[in-house]
Amino acid sequence: MNIQWYPGHMAKAKRQMIEKIKQIDVVIELVDSRIPSASRNPLVDEIASGKPRLLLLNKIDMADPAATAAWKSYHERRGLAVHLVNSQTGQGTSSIAGSVHQLTSQRRKKMEEKGFKPHPDRALILGIPNVGKSTLINRLAGKKIAKIGDRPGVTTAQQWIKVGKTMELLDTPGILWPKFDDPEVGLRLAATGAIKEELLDFQEIAFFLVQLMLQRYRNQLAERYHLSVLPELNRNDQDQEKIIGLFDAIGKSRGCLMSGGLVDYDRTAEIIVRDYRHQKLGCLTLELPAEKTI
Repeated sequence: MNIQWYPGHMAKAKRQMIEKIKQIDVVIELVDSRIPSASRNPLVDEIASGKPRLLLLNKIDMADPAATAAWKSYHERRGLAVHLVNSQTGQGTSSIAGSVHQLTSQRRKKMEEKGFKPHPDRALILGIPNVGKSTLINRLAGKKIAKIGDRPGVTTAQQWIKVGKTMELLDTPGILWPKFDDPEVGLRLAATGAIKEELLDFQEIAFFLVQLMLQRYRNQLAERYHLSVLPELNRNDQDQEKIIGLFDAIGKSRGCLMSGGLVDYDRTAEIIVRDYRHQKLGCLTLELPAEKTI
């Protein structure tokens, strides 16, 4: 299945961002620490139009800490300012306004040299659906302003939000891009909840998750589903049979049986995906810098 989702409101939101970019001093890009590459929208380069950028790796509590550190180092070596944040608890968010202020120092200096009083820093905050933008904005603003939900598409319009006396944020709807050239990008986005569920095949996503866990997170997989033996993958045609066999074992472990004792693969797949999203499989990162696809 080739996963794609680019409804009309996203195209409209992109046009509006481009129209307002002249008012913006800094672009804050919020990404999911579990998929730091797949959750970076390639349209941001076009929208940002050369503006200073601040990259926030959100949901660090849900990602593999070693992988998160590797991603932070990867981006910093390429000259990006990076913060590790948890918008739910506020971890790492207190220094965001200061970093934005630092990125606007040249603008303020030019305005002062011309005799003008610098205006508050104006930041455009961008991110894919369900990456935690609204939660972060409410955290920075110190009150509930932006709507919050655990599904994509909650924010559908732009609004300016004051953050103290030094910064103003332009909240924007989460946007994807018209086509995922790499099918695995779509699977990673779907696994983390960035794509509308009605479009998804849970079996395909669960297959992807189980395959990845067999390669990197075997202990967590065995512990969650009480599996005493896990197959070894050899990257050949037999791997699919091994994973189907593992689905059988997981389905039986969780009681996902139909009449005749057959495993209900749909129910089993949905349990695996929801277990991942609710962190019952542990802190997992679905891609590493060496596998960067965008």
